[in-house]
Amino acid sequence: MRNFFYNITSGDPAALLIPSLASFFDGLGKIIPAALIFDVVNTMYLFFAHPGTPLNTGRLWTVCAILPAWMLLQYLVSSWAYGKTFTAAYAVSAQGRINLAEHLRRLSLGFLGSRDPGDLTTMMLGDYAAVETTISHYVPQLVSAAALPVIAFIGFSFINWKMALAMFIALPLAILIVWLSAGLQTRLGLNHVKAKVDSASRLQEYLLGMREIKSHNLSGERFERLREAFARLMRESIKIEGVVGPIMIAAIALMRAGLTLMIFVGSYLLVGGELTLPVFLMFLVLGNMVFEPLTGVLINYAEIRYSVLSADRIMQIRREEPLAGTKNPPPGNHIEFDHVTFAYEDALVLKNISFSIPPGSITALVGPSGSGKSTITRLIARFWDVQGGRILLDGQNIKEIDPEKLLTRISMVFQDVYLFKDSIRNNIKVGKMDASQEEIEWAARQACCHEFIMKLPQGYDTPVGEGGCTLSGGEKQRVSIARALLKDAPIVLLDEATASLDPENENQVQRAINALVSNKTVVIIAHRLKTVKKADNVIVLDDCRVVEQGRHEELLANQGLYHHLWTMQQESSGWSMKAS
Repeated sequence: MRNFFYNITSGDPAALLIPSLASFFDGLGKIIPAALIFDVVNTMYLFFAHPGTPLNTGRLWTVCAILPAWMLLQYLVSSWAYGKTFTAAYAVSAQGRINLAEHLRRLSLGFLGSRDPGDLTTMMLGDYAAVETTISHYVPQLVSAAALPVIAFIGFSFINWKMALAMFIALPLAILIVWLSAGLQTRLGLNHVKAKVDSASRLQEYLLGMREIKSHNLSGERFERLREAFARLMRESIKIEGVVGPIMIAAIALMRAGLTLMIFVGSYLLVGGELTLPVFLMFLVLGNMVFEPLTGVLINYAEIRYSVLSADRIMQIRREEPLAGTKNPPPGNHIEFDHVTFAYEDALVLKNISFSIPPGSITALVGPSGSGKSTITRLIARFWDVQGGRILLDGQNIKEIDPEKLLTRISMVFQDVYLFKDSIRNNIKVGKMDASQEEIEWAARQACCHEFIMKLPQGYDTPVGEGGCTLSGGEKQRVSIARALLKDAPIVLLDEATASLDPENENQVQRAINALVSNKTVVIIAHRLKTVKKADNVIVLDDCRVVEQGRHEELLANQGLYHHLWTMQQESSGWSMKAS
């Protein structure tokens, strides 16, 4: 139970204390008016059942005065409980989402890449929605419903222990049925969660792949993976409702059988003179009021169990260790790979590689596709940690450096640029959030994008759409370079930003890059080898290893892999297409 409250609140169970107490007092308070009415009925019953006994009018007037005052108090308590419960639920859910997003940001990209694309989206939206509903409705109801029967049983026992025992004798059996079905509900819930995550992933895949679907004339009906994912979700939804529903109905029927048994016992005691009619009626009315919240809990028990699975999924992510490191980065910018080995899960990418990148130099990474060029730049930025060897920054292992502080020293411009659904101004300000308009325009001019920005309908305030979809590839590249210029970090990582651009855009982006890399330590991934002719050092990668390194002329003279790649590119530059 402790883990339940801990997980459902994302590690803050104290947030449930006030809402649960408020719900308990609210539920308890609703019984008081029925008890007061019973007192009126009992007073009048004594007057008529025992002729000659004076009517206790003072007691009647006292109850009549207390009843409206209590109703007003009950309204205030209910309003307070409502506000506390829902405020706590929304606060826990909102803060939980923020904390989860922040935690995800601090995890390695290797972890994020291992998750199904729809998994984290489902967790952030669907799982937290389930948790929010549980905190706002089910948990306070559960606490109130669990406490009231105990208090009622103790109180009723002082009035008539036989009636109290008859009322609650079936309750343990109902709880036993629910407890025995917990494992089955968990299995069905996990299957349903998997189906829900898979359907979200397939829908996301379908939407992101719409261009390919249209270009290859694939209709929606023929997208089998999406259809099967939704069909599986339908089957699992029917299964969980069809199996769990009857179990809960049986538990509710068994629990409420106590009321039926209480009627038989009460009738017997009433005929025998051991029970008065008002007391019998009191047990019927108050007993039903006590069982009402319990019935609600059992109806929603499957939802509670399901939300527990959602909370567990969230906490599994929260328990993932972020990248460690607490030290500040050293002042220098000398980068060294010392016998580094790295693999994506079981796929080895780098094996025992060593090289050095002096400060203020331009180092190019070349090699066939899949040789590890992009991986090296990501390891320098510490998107992942290496499995073997060390990466040193000015002699200090980057594993010891705070990842947030390490990234303040690095600017990155990658081939696949992502722009946020915001204005161009705010997309450039990603490089420096407190930048002035003058600084933003300076960076834009340096990156050769000020002119096209000013031609847009709203200038720097023009929204760019999801992922920057309203801009061309070259325009997005220049905006990303403006970001990097604004950040002005001493280390620049470039994943060949001009590889997929037309000649006009390539020329402008190249000018922007030249402005960016001035007086910086630069690591550039080169697909077009002509761009690295003036690099201080060219590192040639193949088969997970460094096979060559040196200046352009030296590598050509070695007649090795670099010479082979250069020759192939020179030959391909003369290719042309013609009809046969």
